[in-house]
Amino acid sequence: MAEFITADFLLETKTAKALYHEHAEQMPIYDYHCHLPANQIATDHRFGNLTQIWLYGDHYKWRAMRANGIPEKYITGNASDYEKFEKWAQTVPYTLRNPLYHWTHLELKRYFDIGDKLLSGETAKKIYEHCGELLRAPAFSCRNLIQKANVKLLCTTEDPLDSLEHHKRIRNDGFEVAVHTAFRPDKGMAVENLTALNAWIDKLECLCEIEIIDFHSYIEAIRQRHYYFHENGCRLSDHGLETAYAEDYTESEIKKIFDKIRSGKSLDCLECLKFKSAMMVEFALMDYESGWVQQLHLGALRNNNTRMLKTLGPDTGFDSMGDFETARPLAKFLDTLDKNNELPKTILYNLNPRDNELIATMVGNFQDGSSAGKIQYGSAWWFLDQKDGMEKQINVLSNMGLLSRFVGMLTDSRSFLSYPRHEYFRRILCNMLGNDVEAGLLPDDLDLLGKMVEDICFNNAKDYFPMKLE
Repeated sequence: MAEFITADFLLETKTAKALYHEHAEQMPIYDYHCHLPANQIATDHRFGNLTQIWLYGDHYKWRAMRANGIPEKYITGNASDYEKFEKWAQTVPYTLRNPLYHWTHLELKRYFDIGDKLLSGETAKKIYEHCGELLRAPAFSCRNLIQKANVKLLCTTEDPLDSLEHHKRIRNDGFEVAVHTAFRPDKGMAVENLTALNAWIDKLECLCEIEIIDFHSYIEAIRQRHYYFHENGCRLSDHGLETAYAEDYTESEIKKIFDKIRSGKSLDCLECLKFKSAMMVEFALMDYESGWVQQLHLGALRNNNTRMLKTLGPDTGFDSMGDFETARPLAKFLDTLDKNNELPKTILYNLNPRDNELIATMVGNFQDGSSAGKIQYGSAWWFLDQKDGMEKQINVLSNMGLLSRFVGMLTDSRSFLSYPRHEYFRRILCNMLGNDVEAGLLPDDLDLLGKMVEDICFNNAKDYFPMKLE
């Protein structure tokens, strides 16, 4: 059998190969958005086997296994780690043309030197044992895996109530890779579940030692946590939203709505939208005042399977693309902030590909010359984080904005083995540019194009984000 993941994987032309090997491949990684567990970085955790590092919490793989008819026992249930891995291995041959097939074999090759052996039910045991032996060695601790991938900075995602004790430990340990956090206050505006929201507010009240008696004191408590995150190196926020919220509201309306929330009285649809709109403006103003970057992840329809939500909880692989109205509320939200010159640097991500051109053109409405690429069209996200999705995002951004100013790829992952996703993106980027050169659509100037590639891979993000590398 011919070698599968070759040195020129995904690179179709001489120019593409030169751009990748002479420019992209050498660049370090600036991973400005991920969900790696900070506690595992702090303790320099070592995983006992491939299941623990690969399958625990990976809803991409879980969805594929379910689609392949694997019982839940072998996915999130009480089967042994090896039984779960074996079921995943049996599923892998059925993932042909799914990005999981590429990612799986890239990760096996880059971290475990598996060579050309393909994962399947027949090869499962040998690969499991080989990788397990390596994983238990010091070289495969979490920190060493991060360094092996040539990561210079990564940014995890935490709730405002988080103590950031793990980030403090990482910083005090002098870990060579900069590890920052992102402020994710979604629970502070989740009016769909008033019991959970009020419990969150109660915890916030205790943590801040502020009596939250009204909306004003609520915002002051959140502002205190925002400042705490800033003092601990945080320089960006992250919001997972169905759509932007920009309903008209008055101060008195929000005060009354907050009082209803604290008394446990249900809100009508309009009250929910007004409260979310007010909260998003408050969050954005905090970001602007602190010089942060705000990230808006738009378009996920979450927790669609009620039975499995009750059984397993959220974030277990039962989410999908939504088809919410986006353009009008997003324009209004951004404009509300821009009117008073209080719009922070912003990255917009869409989950539904129908919104690609919408987001790319929206970005252009609020560039103000204060910094290159102030408003960014974010990388292909979640279900679009695959070859076709990346190519479409790159093409749309190229046609309607400045690809050269793009801050590039991120992992958005909970796995320490996910860094080959940056390699995947870089190969796709170089291949697209190489094809354009071969077709006469771009100049055959490797210095010009090489600089562009290096900027997208690392330099643009380093210059755009206010986090420190050291």
